Amino acid sequence: MEKDRRKFKVSRLLTLYLFKKHHNKALASISEPPTQIGHGTSTEKKTGNETDASHADSLNRTQWKEDDIIKEINITHVVKEGSEKADARQFELLKVLGQGSFGKVFLVRKVTPPDNNELYAMKVLRKATLKVRDRVRTKMERDILADVNHPFVVKLHYAFQTEGKLYLILDFLRGGDLFTRLSKEVMFTEEDVKFYLAELALGLDHLHGLGIIYRDLKPENILLDEEGHIKLTDFGLCKEAVDHEKKAYSFCGTVEYMAPEVVNRQGHIHSADWWSFGVLMFEMLTGSLPFQGKDRKETMNLILKARLGMPQFLSSEAQSLLRALFKRNPTNRLGSGADGAEEIKRHAFFSTIDWNKLFRREIHPPFKPAVARPDDTFYFDSEFTSRTPKDSPGVPPSAGAHQLFRGFSFVAPAMLEEEGSLEPAKPAPHPVVQQLHGKNLLFSDGYVLKEDIGMGSFSVCKRCVHKATNTEYAAKVIDKTMTDPSEEIEILLRYGQHPNIITLKDVYDNGKQVYLVTELMRGGELLDRILKQKFFSEREASSVLHTITKTVEYLHAQGVVHRDLKPSNILYVDELGNPESIRICDFGFAKQLRADNGLLMTPCYTANFVAPEVLKRQGYDEGCDVWSLGVLLYTTLAGFTPFANGPEDTPDEILSRIGSGHFTLTGGNWDGVSDAAKDLVSKMLHVDPHQRLTAMQVLKHPWIVQRDKLPNSQLQHQDAKLVKGAMAATYSALKSSQPTPELKPIESSFLAQRRVKKLPSTSL
Repeated sequence: MEKDRRKFKVSRLLTLYLFKKHHNKALASISEPPTQIGHGTSTEKKTGNETDASHADSLNRTQWKEDDIIKEINITHVVKEGSEKADARQFELLKVLGQGSFGKVFLVRKVTPPDNNELYAMKVLRKATLKVRDRVRTKMERDILADVNHPFVVKLHYAFQTEGKLYLILDFLRGGDLFTRLSKEVMFTEEDVKFYLAELALGLDHLHGLGIIYRDLKPENILLDEEGHIKLTDFGLCKEAVDHEKKAYSFCGTVEYMAPEVVNRQGHIHSADWWSFGVLMFEMLTGSLPFQGKDRKETMNLILKARLGMPQFLSSEAQSLLRALFKRNPTNRLGSGADGAEEIKRHAFFSTIDWNKLFRREIHPPFKPAVARPDDTFYFDSEFTSRTPKDSPGVPPSAGAHQLFRGFSFVAPAMLEEEGSLEPAKPAPHPVVQQLHGKNLLFSDGYVLKEDIGMGSFSVCKRCVHKATNTEYAAKVIDKTMTDPSEEIEILLRYGQHPNIITLKDVYDNGKQVYLVTELMRGGELLDRILKQKFFSEREASSVLHTITKTVEYLHAQGVVHRDLKPSNILYVDELGNPESIRICDFGFAKQLRADNGLLMTPCYTANFVAPEVLKRQGYDEGCDVWSLGVLLYTTLAGFTPFANGPEDTPDEILSRIGSGHFTLTGGNWDGVSDAAKDLVSKMLHVDPHQRLTAMQVLKHPWIVQRDKLPNSQLQHQDAKLVKGAMAATYSALKSSQPTPELKPIESSFLAQRRVKKLPSTSL
């Protein structure tokens, strides 16, 4: 294997040398230099179309010469240890992830050892549709990916070809592309931007160290893995050079992200990537592009001439970094010096980043994609994922093209892309269902419904059995005419992997009802179990409250409030009754923190983005969650509820007691309960939600921290039926007093609408 790698390196160096030599010769042979836009002088003015045509002709001549040279080089195969050379038969097509002008990308599953059952993205290109220039780029992408091994760069696992197709097998990145997906859901803060830019800087630095200019840095080429870390992908426009002094002259990339020296064809080196880095930073922080005209020509002129207004709501460090990146003279641009990316890393904007921890992926991303299953494609366009994946026959290319792809094969994981006959997509009732099932939208196709196990305001919960595995689950059937389940689905997808939050297994939608398939709670309700226990002590109550509050604190830290934490929504997953088996369920009334434009806020939100009344409401809702936990704690300790004597109490009576904040902490069980418990209960049930303890403060209370010192004596309870009736009456009274807020769709926000629009590009 080492011998093969050495051959590969030698071949690549020879390729670079011959490419450099022939590239310079090709440039010298072009009689007329490219016309500059906005800067410099020219003896003859041309129209935009003439300029583009002249430049395109020059490019074509250059690329033909590049093709001639590459045909002479045979790159030795690189074979991953323990694997054999791959072919298309080793991969099962699951879904279409995307489609481009040259082919498609599929989600595939490996069906042969040693990595059988692994999921990959398979990029399939039809040779017959590739121009010579595109063939060069495809081979270049394969070569770069085979050479690069970095935590923030997508990994190539296999590459192979048939007579008519090229295959790249890459990491399957479940989060989709970062910016177009995230901008529809989450409002960026400077802390978020800092994290993503820092990972991006490390990835670019690694590529630059290998002599690679990325040249196509744009939102669509930055993907998220399942943990929320970024991966750079799509290397079809990258250039390699022996050192940073060698310039590339081709006009490539997406115009809005281009550096001035790329626009005016003065030649560019790695510093062009740092300009694009600044464009991404500006877009993430403001939601708009720094230079965007009504057409490509105007955009290019803005890049070359326009004075950029710096938004004053940005921090001084952020403004300073943007100014240092937006230097039209590349030699003055931050990152262009001898230290390269170290200049970026030393900037004050990144002062809080631990670069070693970041490289080791030890810093938690600000956003984790909502992925419930390994093959989820929630963050990919449903226009593609709803289609039936088909691998149509590839038409063989011209005879001369075969030489270009000598040595293309490579062994490791990948993506599949291809252009073939696809069935037209049909609209689905709900986007999540579209992603999970494509056209198979019937719940009855996968499950059999059984008896009722619970009732809600707008739903019924039933036991169900999965037909293929005979596994039992719970199915929450929601009436769509009464409520919009989108928020609940999003929250469960995003946070259902927490050990004490119910896990969402599947989603179906028949247009009238939505079916949420979850794990089956065999242990029943928490309060039922406590009231039926012969022995339940203060120490056990502390352990139970710790588990529940820790979960609630996690949700609050993510900007999520449950708003319906009644005991019937806290259940055990099994009959053992251990605190670890507790699950918080039913997120039908839950909310995620949103800004005024409807976008979700990440945990580290700032006053720049959140109106005071939004934060006030969020604090109120968090206080309601803590109050509900206080009611539960009071009931487990006292043996009866704090504000209702029984199910016959009227809502007005109950609300009056709640409003007065009066409850008793003497007599009965309270005479044997610790003072620490009474102190915690009184602070959790404080009538003013803003003076109430937060979930984090509850976790730090001595009654939680020092539970080993609590009494282990048995607590007495009222009749279980009476207690449950009083509890139900309490929450019924509360619900009747609160109007249901109107839900506004995320898609209505300005930023989401802007990102949905396809930006004009000059991708060649």
